[in-house]
Amino acid sequence: MPGIMLQVYQRLLTAFGPQHWWPGETPFEVMVGAVLTQNTNWQNVERAIANLRAADLLEPHALYLVPVDELEELIRPAGYFRVKARRLRALLEFVEGRYGGSLEWMFRRGLPELRDELLAIHGIGPETADSILLYAAGLPVFVVDAYTHRVLFRHGWIDEEADYHQIQDYLQSSLPQEAPLYNEFHALFVHLGKHYCRKSRPKCPECPLREMLPEGGPQEAAS
Repeated sequence: MPGIMLQVYQRLLTAFGPQHWWPGETPFEVMVGAVLTQNTNWQNVERAIANLRAADLLEPHALYLVPVDELEELIRPAGYFRVKARRLRALLEFVEGRYGGSLEWMFRRGLPELRDELLAIHGIGPETADSILLYAAGLPVFVVDAYTHRVLFRHGWIDEEADYHQIQDYLQSSLPQEAPLYNEFHALFVHLGKHYCRKSRPKCPECPLREMLPEGGPQEAAS
């Protein structure tokens, strides 16, 4: 019988179907989106990316050459545009300086080494780094977010205090190390968190995981 996390995955996939994530046309667009989506919703990110596409700047070297003040205006719809421009600029300097602007060369780097390099970049935290690794590079690392924490905690599979790396270790040790599986599973967690396992007024009776709740109903999530 499959482990508990594979059972969760199969239930969600049956209920929701494939999610076709990440919403980006190229690996570089995914990388840009991973930075811009910090502290905002995806609709705002799409508007910023549309500006970059209209200016023909969705390519590492072209965007690297854009002055910071111009970059700020292009990504203004994503919010916190000055902060995000600096973070995006730091990522571009890394890609250009370390890998000559070649994402192909960059993605050939070993997973642990590339992850460490990304985390050393200003403004790139674990979720952003892992989104780049999984969705742009196709490497097997599970992306953890607030939805993941909420679902796992409410079902009693993790402690409320579990941090990013503890949750990631729990998931990756429970599942085959396969990037397509991690990709789909994370997207399914997002769908579940948005539409059923909501922060307030969760829709437990309609949830595909209702039979897996602990006795007495869901625990209250802190996230």
